[in-house]
Amino acid sequence: MNRVLRRLLSLGLVLAVAAVVVPDSAPRAEQVALVKVDRSAGLSVSPGVVWILAVGSDARPGESMLRSRGDALQLIGLNTRTGAATAIGIPRDSWVPIPGHGSSRVNAALTFGGPQLLGRTVGNLVGVQPDYVFVTRFEFFERMVNDIGGIEVRNPRAFSDQYLKKKGFKAGRIRLDGYQAHAFARIRKSLPGGDFDRSANQQRVLRGIGAAIRARADRPGFVERGVVSVMRHLHTDLGPAELYRLAQAIAQVEPRRITTCVLPGGIGNIGGASVVIPNVAAARRYGDDARRDATIKRC
Repeated sequence: MNRVLRRLLSLGLVLAVAAVVVPDSAPRAEQVALVKVDRSAGLSVSPGVVWILAVGSDARPGESMLRSRGDALQLIGLNTRTGAATAIGIPRDSWVPIPGHGSSRVNAALTFGGPQLLGRTVGNLVGVQPDYVFVTRFEFFERMVNDIGGIEVRNPRAFSDQYLKKKGFKAGRIRLDGYQAHAFARIRKSLPGGDFDRSANQQRVLRGIGAAIRARADRPGFVERGVVSVMRHLHTDLGPAELYRLAQAIAQVEPRRITTCVLPGGIGNIGGASVVIPNVAAARRYGDDARRDATIKRC
């Protein structure tokens, strides 16, 4: 039995068991949410490609992470037939139309209307509507990175932040624990490309997480513990069968077939506030390129 098949069988078994053992887990702890998007409007996508909008919420203690501003936005496509995957980074300060709310920063859509509205807003920008929105608090993200033993990323430049990481990150291949991965993905002001470079760093962290999980997937109990940990904190409207199909799509991703791009744009000023003016033509080109096969040929 090959590695992928073993992993899928483990996922299926654990999801089935978790659905029985922790059916009421979601109301106890809002740490991570997976919401199915109503895609009644927007362009259709290939049935072989699953789109997930991944969101890091900067909700403070006591605030709902599903109605707070999103701090990290990555639209991820998974090709269930070929194992290809792509991530389109959306700078959080991108000034875009938000259905029913005029125009504002893209991350405000989560505050205005939750995951459904944020999904529609990003989908309208790129031309590909997500099937799911995945939202997590940074505390859960840190714990997840620690649980998988940390990650490695290739950092193109040294940078630091007086609040999040005073000693900074050196250039080259570096190892990060949960807090360090959080800081690496959130620092913006000391990066030459600001929000654009931060979005690229978020993609480096996602690659690092994927690599760490793949490297440890064959260890006895690793996958099972991970799935149960997520289920204990998961708020979702998906049933076990659909969760399994989604896990199956993720498990089949081939590292060599991953492409990533950050949506380009310029810096503008609206109402005295600094915002990102996204290159809508580039956003649509990325969407057109990746819609049917989850592959972007060039950024």
